[in-house]
Amino acid sequence: MKKLSIYIFISVTVLFAHSCTKDFAEINSDPSLVPNPDVNTLFAYSLDNLETYQGTEWVWENLEQLLRFSQHMTTDPYELSTNINSRYGVYYNNILPNLFEIRRLIELRADKGRYRNIRAATHIVQVLHGLKVTDMNGSIPYTQAIKGRTEQSFTPVYDDQKTLYDTWLKELTDAVDSLSGTAADQVNFGSSDFFYKNNWSSWAKLANTLKLRIAVRYERQDVNIAKQAFKEVMQNTIGPIDDASQFVYNRPEHNPIGNDIDYRSPRFATSSIMTFLKATNDPRLPIYFTPNDLTGSFRDTLTKYNKTLPAFINLNDPLVMFQGGPADWTTDPVNAAFYKTAFEASQWSKYRLYSNINKKFFAPRYNNFKDGQMLDYMVTRAETCFYIAEFIQKGYGVGFDTKGTAEEWYNRGIESSIRTMDAIAIAAVSTPGLTGNGNADIAAYQNNVNVKFNGVNNLERIYIQQYLNFYRLGNEAFTFCRRTGYPKNTSTYYRRNTWNEPIPRRYSVNEPPLGTNTANWTKSQQDQGFTPGDRSIPSLSTQRLWFDKTSPNFGEGN
Repeated sequence: MKKLSIYIFISVTVLFAHSCTKDFAEINSDPSLVPNPDVNTLFAYSLDNLETYQGTEWVWENLEQLLRFSQHMTTDPYELSTNINSRYGVYYNNILPNLFEIRRLIELRADKGRYRNIRAATHIVQVLHGLKVTDMNGSIPYTQAIKGRTEQSFTPVYDDQKTLYDTWLKELTDAVDSLSGTAADQVNFGSSDFFYKNNWSSWAKLANTLKLRIAVRYERQDVNIAKQAFKEVMQNTIGPIDDASQFVYNRPEHNPIGNDIDYRSPRFATSSIMTFLKATNDPRLPIYFTPNDLTGSFRDTLTKYNKTLPAFINLNDPLVMFQGGPADWTTDPVNAAFYKTAFEASQWSKYRLYSNINKKFFAPRYNNFKDGQMLDYMVTRAETCFYIAEFIQKGYGVGFDTKGTAEEWYNRGIESSIRTMDAIAIAAVSTPGLTGNGNADIAAYQNNVNVKFNGVNNLERIYIQQYLNFYRLGNEAFTFCRRTGYPKNTSTYYRRNTWNEPIPRRYSVNEPPLGTNTANWTKSQQDQGFTPGDRSIPSLSTQRLWFDKTSPNFGEGN
């Protein structure tokens, strides 16, 4: 990872030069939108970098670490590689500088009032990725960052998470207020806004959902601030993200994972997620995982050769072709051996017993397939609905209109999650989960005895649906498990698999080159209770981030 001082010193001029690719030249070909300077290209570059760096993140973090720690899938355990945390460098190198430059250029214009919405959108983008950076790193430069070029300030303080959250809540609120005004005289981004196509209402909805993301992280440190943010979002006339305003990266040639989907090791279903998906007849089951080899006439073959499958497989299970195993392989080494070894009925008949993740769902162009398209829903309606349901269920919605009950928001979230995952699968030319218009499948799922509100463990049901929805968002899945302690080790509803391995709850921020900003870095490490420079798992698993200080241990939610 590049040193922080490089990011602070970086010249926006250089970034601008790199941003003038053929692709962006094509989408920014109308100079009449923002004639001079061309803030469109600057914005498009930052937008694109929210996504395009994620090939590294998918391989080294999500598939190998975070989604394994959250038990959405399992794979061989590997060290926490130095290839992790690319999110940090991208923030200071490729995202923040252009956004700051856009605002600087706007301030020089006589008609800067016409750029009110553009300015607001730049703040939303930098909060979106900044939250992801602090989620794993804690204190980071922000309020004094990116001032080297304009103010010759090269030693920014590392803002703690409380400062970051407070700053971002204000920036998001201000952005929503700006975007709520008349847009008649506002300059737009032209085709450079390839997310929302200059729909300012959608940008405001994204900002409101990001306020909810911050609120759920703030809850254990100051529940009143979490409640206030929730109230503001629900009382806002624009409101949070809906199905039409989900934040999705949709570029046909985007192929971040490709054949690296199996890099170092294949990925499999855990028994915890598989058991629940099967018990509830979840339409997302064939979207998330692929069948094993127990299909067709395998029973006849077993009979012919007088073979008996391992005890963890029930031959009478109508979904026997979907099987999950131990999340931590050391807890059940006998059965875990079948992850890598096929069950041999004869020298001619060998069966893979565990279900792989659906590789095309994550990597549509896996194995050089050309037609699949990866849709990356970075912020979703379902996530929004489950946050709202969670807060209402906890009693935070008293005294104002929540526009529905906890159960209603829960069901809205379920429907949106299933439809979104189905849309991702269809775009990937993968296995869909819905038949026809999907209404019957979704209604049946919502009314399943293991899904429908029962008045006993409603909050846990909201949590588990939130958890299932984060199957494609490794950072959010891992943050969810840290802040809630769900799935629970002792649950009779959705039990987390036994786990022996220590889990790092954060990443380590590298020390800047000696003599640059070491003093501020050292202070931030010490203020957070970290051992400066210690990248060991014992430290990363016990020295927690501010938002995580009072969170339960993994699997010990209450």
